[in-house]
Amino acid sequence: MNTLDFDKKPEDTRVVVAMSGGVDSSVVAGLLKRQGYDVLGITLQLYDHGAAVHRAGSCCAGQDIEDARRVSETLGIPHYVLDYEKRFRETVINPFAEAYAMGETPVPCVACNQTVKFADLLATARELGADALATGHYIRSRPNPGADNPNRRALYRPIDADRDQSWFLFATTQEQIDYLRFPLGGMSKAQVRALAEEMGLVVAKKADSQDICFVPQGRYSDIISKVKPNAALAGDIVHLDGRVLGRHEGIVHYTIGQRKGLGVATGEPLYVVYLDARSRRVIVGPKEALDTHRVYLRDMNWIGDRALDLDAGEGFACFAKVRSTRPPTPATLFANEKGIYVDLAVGEAGVAPGQACVLYSAEGADARVWGGGFIERSERAADAEASLKTLLSTPVAA
Repeated sequence: MNTLDFDKKPEDTRVVVAMSGGVDSSVVAGLLKRQGYDVLGITLQLYDHGAAVHRAGSCCAGQDIEDARRVSETLGIPHYVLDYEKRFRETVINPFAEAYAMGETPVPCVACNQTVKFADLLATARELGADALATGHYIRSRPNPGADNPNRRALYRPIDADRDQSWFLFATTQEQIDYLRFPLGGMSKAQVRALAEEMGLVVAKKADSQDICFVPQGRYSDIISKVKPNAALAGDIVHLDGRVLGRHEGIVHYTIGQRKGLGVATGEPLYVVYLDARSRRVIVGPKEALDTHRVYLRDMNWIGDRALDLDAGEGFACFAKVRSTRPPTPATLFANEKGIYVDLAVGEAGVAPGQACVLYSAEGADARVWGGGFIERSERAADAEASLKTLLSTPVAA
């Protein structure tokens, strides 16, 4: 077996590398070229790069495409740029804006992986006769052969917990996992940058890309207001107890758990507890009103070895992450007439609809990724939940 788990020589193994123009994917291309593989680099132009040509931390636009081209030239590999702007807008940017306008906190990087990268680009890699598509994500995959699929693979958290990107890849299908390779999963970021220096790559000291590449200067409201103008309509800021505390200029300027910049002063610390898109209300309350122990999921993706059997009512013991930067914590997965839900042993604050809840086998670096789903709704402490339900059922004056 070669280093990518194919039973043939590296020079007989074609690999397409998804090159974003950053240090991680560039090192992947360099490593595979060094090991003797037949490497092709592909960069996707994903959005109008006018605002991002010289912006530090951008990705897949302007200078990043040029950086990927220069790296490929240094490595001596073919490099292609594919225009995916229309596809990216339709499958990532527009749904992101629509979800935000509905009071959710979407994860566009997951949507990008689901559609553009691991569907469209993967299909292109197959058309080019590639044995695998390699990326610079920090996650590991290992052979996990089954009776019906000898080439089956499983996903695991990376060695570098600070760079763990498994949360963003929970929606990857089994077919995609079997085709993908992640050469950086067993390395630290420091090692990757050292390799980039050693290879003489121009991106060795380049800043890491932002989580949301298409939002200039992190101003979500600009993108959302352009796609969904009604999302910027003004409304009331309301306390959980029903008091109207002030006005806001659009719910797109707020996120669940936010404390600063609320625009109201009451003498007590207040946090955004809920975004009522239907009535254009920002609902605030004390910190304890954010404490969440149960989340209901939609679009569940399960990549375990066997189908889930939750009919017994006992639940499936696992570990869960509702934020990319948090370690997995003990949880139990259930399913009943109310839907699929996860009970968190340790309460989380500021859980918002649209976020991901990703399930693991353990909490350490060797934990396997079981899959996960998007949070449809959450349940808070009984008092806060009752107050919110009362407020949401109260008619709003026109």
